[in-house]
Amino acid sequence: MTNEEILKRIDHTLLKMTASWEEIKTLCDEAVKFKTASVCVPPSYVKPINNEFKNLNICTVIGFPLGYSITAAKVLEAERAISSGANEIDMVINVGDVKNGNFDFVLEEIKLIKKACGEKILKVIIETCYLTEDEKIRLCKIVTDAGADFIKTSTGFGTAGATLADVQLFKKHIGDGVKIKAAGGVKTREDLETFINAGAERIGTSSAVKLLAGGAATGY
Repeated sequence: MTNEEILKRIDHTLLKMTASWEEIKTLCDEAVKFKTASVCVPPSYVKPINNEFKNLNICTVIGFPLGYSITAAKVLEAERAISSGANEIDMVINVGDVKNGNFDFVLEEIKLIKKACGEKILKVIIETCYLTEDEKIRLCKIVTDAGADFIKTSTGFGTAGATLADVQLFKKHIGDGVKIKAAGGVKTREDLETFINAGAERIGTSSAVKLLAGGAATGY
């Protein structure tokens, strides 16, 4: 697999709370240069990026990183992000609802946010590190039934990131048309290839450019 083939699946990511505009601009310059799938950035940077970088695919996060914002707030976040220039939304589910068995609430929330996204891409972060296998399987069906475009492993801010086992589990249980995004914990070029070969259509990482240039991974 060539570097170019890997990079076109990368959501080039910078989500740390201290991210400066200069760091975000560097991220965007790298995304343009290396033709990554998108940049994944905090919502506050969507409009400035859209104003300065034309034809750059912008992804942002909703209800991030804990997911327990009320649904109305998440819907408004999604609407505002899209009106500001985002083409892709990565939302975090309310894991508390999962633990309480309120799966209907999770389904309805995803449906509402997908409605707010319209034709834009919605990725659903289920934060696998906090879930049982049965919960992950149940959420594969919920994400499918809600009409989301991707199921995503992790925020990168939890106790663990993506695992190969979770990508394989998703591949087995998601419905037709739902894609997989792996995020968090990608440490080597071999990891990138392994996750892609296992079925991850996208990988969220801050380190892909450095990894492919032979450096060490840091951060998300």
